Amino acid sequence: MGRGDLTDAEWERLRPFLPVSNNRCGRWRDHRQVIDGILHRVRTGVHWRDLPERFGPWKTVYERHRQWSADGTWERLLRQVQAAADAAGDIDWDIAVDSTIVRAHQHAAGAHTDPPPAPSKGANRRTPGRNALAEPARPAGGGGAGGEGLGRSRGGFTSKLHLSADGRCRPLSLVLTGGQRADCTQFEAVLEKIRVPRTTVGRPRGKPDSLAADKAYSNGPCRRYLRRRGIRHTIPEKTDSQAARLRKGSRGGRPPAFDAERYKKRNTVERAINKLKQSRAVATRYDKRGYVYLGTATAATLVIWLRT
Repeated sequence: MGRGDLTDAEWERLRPFLPVSNNRCGRWRDHRQVIDGILHRVRTGVHWRDLPERFGPWKTVYERHRQWSADGTWERLLRQVQAAADAAGDIDWDIAVDSTIVRAHQHAAGAHTDPPPAPSKGANRRTPGRNALAEPARPAGGGGAGGEGLGRSRGGFTSKLHLSADGRCRPLSLVLTGGQRADCTQFEAVLEKIRVPRTTVGRPRGKPDSLAADKAYSNGPCRRYLRRRGIRHTIPEKTDSQAARLRKGSRGGRPPAFDAERYKKRNTVERAINKLKQSRAVATRYDKRGYVYLGTATAATLVIWLRT
């Protein structure tokens, strides 16, 4: 077993939830070997073509990662691991929210500008053949760099990962946008994406016990959303907002509640970002397609959950 490969215990946690062959399109190559190859690339950022031979054909590893990024397999695996942790009482639901800029390598540019074609009404609905594995149903994208979560910011050609993290510094949800997008615009999307399944009967859990965020999320829409969902929160008030409220006198209303002790725990999301960026293929974006890069970040998140 190489450094960074799945241990026997980690493999047993994933094995029951992995896709199985339908005996129509050929047999899957050994899942464990391919996953080890994907995790090696996520950890090191190496070119797919330069993967060590012990992981098998590089194209098989790449296609498996691309397919699982497109059909949500990585996200389903992550949720199953989160569900097991929640059942064991291992999730600290005092969460924090933040974002991080990711510099895009020049190889991340050049994705096709046209979105994936929609199937026609009279399309052949027969079972796809063996070669269909190379072209899975892809999420919406295209339309240039903006459609692939790429943009321009002070850092240049960048993407931005918006995430929430539990009290043990593990990402709960991820959202990808261009680097110039404001944090507050993705606040609701990040929280709505928290869906930890129950191991027993019941809807997935998506409501935290409390939330901490910095001044980037200090605005009316974010606070109204949290009040509507009944989520206790600690977000410092911006200086200009405070001055505007004071100028209005009694019409300005009461200042928002702020718990300084609770706010100290906001560093959990910063530490989660540091853990995530230990994976070089996450710290620097090499993937052209947005959904493939989001799958790369999700695979790195899965490793964090398995090893924490």
